[in-house]
Amino acid sequence: MTAVNPPVLSMAERDRRWARARELMRERGFEALLVAGFRAREMYESYLSDDYNEGCVLFPLEGEPVVVTWAPLRVLRARWSAERGHPLWIEDYRVAASGTAAAELFAEKRLASARVGVVGLASQAPTEVYGAIPANFWLQLTAALPQVRFEDVSEDFSHMMLVKSSEELAQIRYAARAAESACGLLAEITREGVGEEVLFAEATREMLRFGIGLRYPAMVMNSGSATLSWGPPRWTTRGEAPRTLGRGDLVQAELMPMCGNQEIQVQMTVALDPIDEANRTCERVARESYEAGIRALRPGITFADLLAAMEEPLRIAGCWGYTPLVHSISPHFLVGRTRVNMEKVALGVPHVGAPAAPVRKAVLEPGMVFAFEPNACLGHHRVNIGGTVVVTAAGCEELNAIPTRVTHQRAQQFSRR
Repeated sequence: MTAVNPPVLSMAERDRRWARARELMRERGFEALLVAGFRAREMYESYLSDDYNEGCVLFPLEGEPVVVTWAPLRVLRARWSAERGHPLWIEDYRVAASGTAAAELFAEKRLASARVGVVGLASQAPTEVYGAIPANFWLQLTAALPQVRFEDVSEDFSHMMLVKSSEELAQIRYAARAAESACGLLAEITREGVGEEVLFAEATREMLRFGIGLRYPAMVMNSGSATLSWGPPRWTTRGEAPRTLGRGDLVQAELMPMCGNQEIQVQMTVALDPIDEANRTCERVARESYEAGIRALRPGITFADLLAAMEEPLRIAGCWGYTPLVHSISPHFLVGRTRVNMEKVALGVPHVGAPAAPVRKAVLEPGMVFAFEPNACLGHHRVNIGGTVVVTAAGCEELNAIPTRVTHQRAQQFSRR
């Protein structure tokens, strides 16, 4: 068996990131950063530690940073990597069973009356719209540090993470290869009579075979001829039988592999022909949206410009978009939700209060990475395609091919003996 060797990050990359973080701190007048990991989807702490320990990093402007985690096993696992020749970015790992205990580190670092930037308190990535720092930890920490002036800096920190170095892009490309391989496998095994669990298991196995991880929830997947259900398969979290595929179905899956903490996303759709006219229209419009985005993407345009180009095919065709047409990845921060033709849509979903959808501005630069995921809807019909795209000095680089179009499995392939 061929050895698996995902790209690794160097100490030079660590120094680059630490310098960027300290530049941000000086601009904002912070004496330290508290960067959350905890159970955050984006694992912000890994940007400074090249590690994820379900805790946080206390990163002072002067002096050495500290990794804070919840159990000795997290420390010993990091040391085991170091013993096997993978040097740690941060040498100082501490276990703190509470926010009160973690507060002692502020006194040790002479930060008990400092101005501290916080990453993750008001973060807005998917699955962490309520923030990424546990309430109990935060209440204990702030009670123990009444003189510390905390200020959320999640948005500025996320902006800082958007432009990738060559080392980070190597990890992005590797993760994209894993996704492409899984999409090829899905194209081969998606057939009438196959259960969703088979597709989920095989695609997951294929990505993990590259020696990398999967971002929560690993895969989003659904099947049917017309449904707006979207998210992790229901049967992964409750006692519900996986659906068996039938003729006329669309199998739609969002794959989320990551190398290091560099995530990519692809939107794989397989059609079990024949599909109906509404789905064929949605397929055409989704592809036109993808192509419009590729034509538009280049340095110097704004993220709003990119969204406007991608939503124009939906506007012309009378379609609407259920999920973002495009968003940044690593972190999932700039989100291109379209409002085109939404006045015609009534989902029948009750809300308490106004929906929160922050609109963030950015001018695109080489090294930014986006998940192109154009989706076109008519009623309850929806088609979603797309892959990972990198902004380059000359325009853009597409890292995926298979998932950027619907894969069709023809009816004659379903004949039974």
